Amino acid sequence: MLVARDVVVFYGHELIKGTHRSTFEITTEDFLGPKGDCIIGINASKSCYDLDPLLKKMLKNDDAKFTLTLMIKERFFKISARGSKQLTLLDNKSMVIRTSNFICPRTLAIRASSSAYDLPRSMINELKRRDRSGVIILEAMIPR
Repeated sequence: MLVARDVVVFYGHELIKGTHRSTFEITTEDFLGPKGDCIIGINASKSCYDLDPLLKKMLKNDDAKFTLTLMIKERFFKISARGSKQLTLLDNKSMVIRTSNFICPRTLAIRASSSAYDLPRSMINELKRRDRSGVIILEAMIPR
């Protein structure tokens, strides 16, 4: 099995809601408006564009299995998703994980097991603080 990893650090914001039922997003931008119900983190250290080249190559494969581990304080939450040969991973501001098959330049992964709505409320409540940081570990696997 071929495996690639990357790590993204991000920060909270008082307007984080985490209520979107089909996506969640992390952005490199330093602001959040009241309509951003899928955004769970701002000031991210990376966007789709900035990710490790091997991880990006693996995500652009229909056989790629993807695991995202979200860490906030001592809390962990794992999400599984899929890659696709249709992914471009070109957006330089954000990454969106989708429960659907919809793909655009901001899409990091599709067919995810969870959306912002499914994240534990204890984690979302922590992310409502600007001084709270989070980490997301991205792992792609392709069977040989």
